Formats: sequence, structure tokens, C-alpha cells
Amino acid sequence: MIRIGMSTTCVYPLEPEHAFRYAKEAGFDGIEIMVTQELTTQVAEGLNEMSERWDLPILSIHAPVLLLTHFVWGRDPRVKLDRTAELAAAVGAEAVVVHPPFRWQATYAREFLPAVREFSGAHGVEIAVENMFPWRAAGRNMKAYAPGWDPRDMDCDAVTLDFSHASLSGVDSLEYAKDLGDRLRHVHLCDGTGAIGEGQIFDEHLLPGRGTQPVAETLRWLADRGWNGSVVAEINTRKAKSEAERLDLLRETLAFAREHTAVAPAAEPERPQSESPLRRAIDAILPHRH
Repeated sequence: MIRIGMSTTCVYPLEPEHAFRYAKEAGFDGIEIMVTQELTTQVAEGLNEMSERWDLPILSIHAPVLLLTHFVWGRDPRVKLDRTAELAAAVGAEAVVVHPPFRWQATYAREFLPAVREFSGAHGVEIAVENMFPWRAAGRNMKAYAPGWDPRDMDCDAVTLDFSHASLSGVDSLEYAKDLGDRLRHVHLCDGTGAIGEGQIFDEHLLPGRGTQPVAETLRWLADRGWNGSVVAEINTRKAKSEAERLDLLRETLAFAREHTAVAPAAEPERPQSESPLRRAIDAILPHRH
């Protein structure tokens, strides 16, 4: 069964306590924790306490790989990844989401894929490398990630598909999912309106259905093939003017996910009609035709 979760980034910069409350009120099945400078995102005991109190499992942990989390758990990206996988195991999460290294992290880039496999095995969690996008400056695309922004080209066992990132990189998400096949293990539910170089420069993280990506079709394709990963909302709600408006955005996102991941019930086999007593009597007295 596909579980529909909510990332704490949906309500950033609010603290995790508020994220759990929003996720519970909206009706999500669980939550993804983005590790940030906020200490409560880094400690298993506190996260487990909130998970139990709000009756919401922690589905996944997002490693602190953003520029704004550069100093979380030190500066060694291998240590960050190892500690994220350790935290995921401690809170019962099945998956870790990690971005490919930045190009200037040359040593880490060389060690990245072996480290993903090593820490995944050591802690018993899937580490799903997230698809990113090219950067653009002075009218040209830049190689910001190494070995690249596209996990399809990487020797990794698990991948996270982010629809907003797919939009920025000019990728059709449905075809992307099909290319990944069984390596697609996690989904960030959102949307986008265009690619870098076509007038779009920001990572939008729109509500699903409000952009141009085939989000509904991709979710239906996953549901029809019996996919059993998690779909986690990662939408931008910062423009919400009130708590009620933000909650409405989250509920709209959840309703979209529920609708398009629902599996149609199997059709019941037709039952043969039983013969009536009159029909049997007629058949008994009439000669059989050959």
C-alpha cells in the first residue's frame, strides 16, 4: 500500500512540533523529517516522542544537504549521511533522502555512491538519491552536482523522484519513473511549470496539479503496478496568509494523492446463471440436437 506523508519542509520554518500537528490535522499517513539547524530534527528521542504522541510514523529522513544546513553535524558530508541513516534507523524510518554531492565536494563525490551503499547496509535503511536539476548562470547551464543531477545515470539502488526538480530539468516525470523501474523507491509530491532556460529559474514546489508535470499519471502508473514506496508532500505553503489557508493547501495535496494512488477494486467474475426447473424439463423431453 502506498503511504502518503508530509515533509516538515511544507511548514518551514515552523518547528517539527507544528509539522506533526499539521500533518495529523490534514490526515496524512506519516511524516518526513528534514534535518536542519533545529535541534529537534536531529535527536531520535524527541522525534520518537512526537511521533508517538501524534500517532504519526516517521516515514523518512532527509539528510542535511542544503546550503543552509552546511554546518549541521559538522562539515564532512560522509558523516552527515552516516548520522542521517543512523537517525532513520533509530526512529523506524524506512528511507533516507539525499542529494548528489555538489561539484566542489570533489572527494565526497568520488566516495558518494560507495558510501550510499555502505551506510544503507550498515543501518538497514534505503538511501534514495534524489533527482536534482542543472543550475544556470550567464545564460548557460552549470554542472553543480557530481557525478551529476540525474540518478538514472548513477550506480545506486534507490532513487527519490521530485516532480518540481524534474520540471526544472525539463524531464517528463512519467517517463523518468518508467526509466527508473524498481529503483524508484520514494516520491516527493509537488509540481512545477517549466525548465531552466525556458524562463523558469526557481524550484517552485507547487501543489500537484497546479503545474505542467504529469503528476496524476505518474501516481496512477505507480499504483497500477503495485508500487509500495511512500509519496511525501513537499509543497511550498509560505504564501499562506493563515493557518486555515495552509491547512487547506495540505488537504488539497493529500486529496490529490489519495485520488490518484487509489487502486480500482478488481471486477467480480461473472456467475453462471442457474437453469430454471422449466428449462430442465423442456430439455429432458426434447430430442438433443447434434
